Amino acid sequence: MSLQQPAIFCNMAFDWPAHHWTAKHLSEVLHDKQIRFRMGMKRTDTVPQFETTCAYVEATLEEFLTWNCNQSTTSGPFRDYDHSKFWAYADYKYFISLFDDKTDIFQDVIWSDFGFPGRNGRESTLWIGSMGAHTPCHLDSYGCNLVFQVQGRKRWHLFPPEDTPFLYPTRIPYEESSVFSKINVVNPDLQRFPQFCKARRYMVTLKPGQVLFVPRHWWHYVESIDPVTVSINSWIELEEDHQTRVEEAITRMLVCALKTAEDPHNTRAWLNPTEVEETSHEVNCHYLNRAVSALFDYRTSKVVEIQALRTNRDDMKKEGLNVHHRMEVEQMDDQDLLLGTIKQEAASPFGPDLVPVILSSEELPSERRGIFEGDGKDFVGKDGEHPGKLHCTKRQRMMSKNEDVVAEQTASDSSMAPSQTFISTDDLLDCLVNPQVTRIVAQLLIKGRSLWS
Repeated sequence: MSLQQPAIFCNMAFDWPAHHWTAKHLSEVLHDKQIRFRMGMKRTDTVPQFETTCAYVEATLEEFLTWNCNQSTTSGPFRDYDHSKFWAYADYKYFISLFDDKTDIFQDVIWSDFGFPGRNGRESTLWIGSMGAHTPCHLDSYGCNLVFQVQGRKRWHLFPPEDTPFLYPTRIPYEESSVFSKINVVNPDLQRFPQFCKARRYMVTLKPGQVLFVPRHWWHYVESIDPVTVSINSWIELEEDHQTRVEEAITRMLVCALKTAEDPHNTRAWLNPTEVEETSHEVNCHYLNRAVSALFDYRTSKVVEIQALRTNRDDMKKEGLNVHHRMEVEQMDDQDLLLGTIKQEAASPFGPDLVPVILSSEELPSERRGIFEGDGKDFVGKDGEHPGKLHCTKRQRMMSKNEDVVAEQTASDSSMAPSQTFISTDDLLDCLVNPQVTRIVAQLLIKGRSLWS
């Protein structure tokens, strides 16, 4: 993936069999299969609804659809949840578990159309939610993301990686593959998090049939704005993931060590429900060593691959040297013309079928009125045209400036209550496992291991 900013593919999945996977259709396919739904409150609050604060219900899709139609549910799994006050979300449902006895259905999703040979539903997850269902703002540690919207619309709020200090990252609740933001980005507390006003928000309303590309480490908050939404996504592995696994292993070791020491009997307060259980220090050490070893194995294989390519290229050069010399002058003008055309096309990959996600205006309807009063207006203009559109995202803030912001951020937090000098374990972890810090620690660890070898 060479795209560096979020973009929408408009006509890539119109012929996929999964295009017809409505919640009703899936309820017939899955029959009585029990699915775990996350239950959240329909409220506008400045505090994010993390997964650790939600309730959970085991139910079939049929039972979910009955509850979602506002039919009286005096019995059944949703009986304690008033539809007017709660939303439900079946999120992170891996195909390989959900359709374990119907593996033929994997072929209904054709990620290979995007240039990933053999990739289908086996490497995908399913998301089904009611209006208001959402994931708190976070970034995915690994890979980039392709999201196919099947039913209903979802509104995406996205922030570039270089704005990470303005999102106040935290690893509590802890999940290996996610870094959460302390901010409810649709109703931010700017007194507590003043740097957030500097974050650049990109917004799009994803419609059925569209596929959203989310580049590596872009922050995102996703909310369902129709009565029922169905999405399918796949995280695409990247070369950078090898070092990221080392960073994540460091994070796991520190978080588990400090939080279990603080309260060994209450792991559910800080461990995300997607994590099965906390792991011992011995297991975490083993995981870290495996991550470092895997990184070195990968680098070694790349060196061998590059050397082989160079040898092959040199042999080809020798064989074609005389022919190339004779044709060099004749082809010069045509080559310049071709390169000019390629550069022009590469400068702007967007068009009617690939639309960039645009930088939003500062004041948003969802911030003024709340997600249940928004009109669901599409934030992508016709053919992608918009006064605020950015064709190419530049790093507008250098890392040194970001480090200054981290210091300002810490100072602003402490200035809220100068008499309160208590520093919690979570406060310490916010510093120790800040993404910038773990990246430096991982680089030092890898460099040290290289010197030992």
